[in-house]
Amino acid sequence: MSVKPKEYKEGSFLEVFRYKDLLVQLVKRDIKLKYRRSFLGYVWSILNPLLIMIIMAIVFSFLFKREITLFPIYLLAGRSMFEFINTAVTKSLSAITDNASLLKKTYVSKFMFPLAKITSSMVDFVFSMGALVVVMIVFSVAEGRVLFSLQNLGIIIVVTEAYIFALGLGFLMAQLHVFFRDIRYIYNAVSTMVLYCSAIFYDVGMFFEKAKDQVAAGSAPLALYLANFIEYLNPFYIYIKQFRYFIWTPGLETIPQWAVVTPVDFLLGFGYAILMFVIGVFFFRRAQNKFILYI
Repeated sequence: MSVKPKEYKEGSFLEVFRYKDLLVQLVKRDIKLKYRRSFLGYVWSILNPLLIMIIMAIVFSFLFKREITLFPIYLLAGRSMFEFINTAVTKSLSAITDNASLLKKTYVSKFMFPLAKITSSMVDFVFSMGALVVVMIVFSVAEGRVLFSLQNLGIIIVVTEAYIFALGLGFLMAQLHVFFRDIRYIYNAVSTMVLYCSAIFYDVGMFFEKAKDQVAAGSAPLALYLANFIEYLNPFYIYIKQFRYFIWTPGLETIPQWAVVTPVDFLLGFGYAILMFVIGVFFFRRAQNKFILYI
């Protein structure tokens, strides 16, 4: 008795499962194209974040008087997570317009193209994790103790949250880019602002200390409002904070209060991920039939 293939509603997100083989090929194509003319190949995915981390660690160590224990690991962990989400969304912006010729020739789920870009970005992120491993090994030797622990495996949870969030935001941006090509420049401006509001090279604890000084001086605790905005209303930082908790804090003797991850952080992480995914899929599905008129 033959089993009838499962049918998926045309235009729905679940339809991508019908084209899973194509998805694999698109992801492989993106990865190969990225490293095709690179002399160092995949090694560059490790070397590049390492070089940037070294430069940033030197610069910001002089700019900020606060001393963060194992600062290079703290910095690289935060930057890696931010770059994963930001790169995934940036690549998905032109996912539809770049494949206009294919979409005009045959029918294929339009969700496939931003999905492939975001998935290939996640693969790149996994490659770049090698840089974190190298830095952690170096500091393990320098500190005379092992900085790795089973707690590191918790990054699977964070990457899952961030991936779902990136999918939603990527779908939303991809469909907007079809109708408004200058959305790319708007996103670049907003993402730069988010970068500086995501505590990548500084810690949120400095705002809480500033707020205490403001209260003692009889003024409004504006620093506290900013800290709360970063901690609860900035999804990028929520994922960065969780990622650092599983990568950076296991190597600390004492974990700062602002670095402790609570069930609320996980609730916010999955909440923002699911909400953004639902919004992205809703608007993408609603607009996809009009893509052919604008590409």
